Amino acid sequence: MDQGHLKRPRDANQLAKFVVDLATGQREVRKATPERERKAAHAAELGRIGGLKGGEARANALSPERRKEIAQRAAATRWRK
Repeated sequence: MDQGHLKRPRDANQLAKFVVDLATGQREVRKATPERERKAAHAAELGRIGGLKGGEARANALSPERRKEIAQRAAATRWRK
């Protein structure tokens, strides 16, 4: 594969062939490049920033009654387990 990493196939037969190819050395596992790791870390940080903002923004957009409904449903689901 041209990409810097190998994706695992979803199909069971293709996955079995993939594992055999790795085990027999017909395919190599490539290490992530420093650039790819840096990009992944940056993307994770952006996602975290968005996630931190998102909860507060959603709470501000919902009415108190709607927030109460959501909280009650969540509590009922937790206690049902």
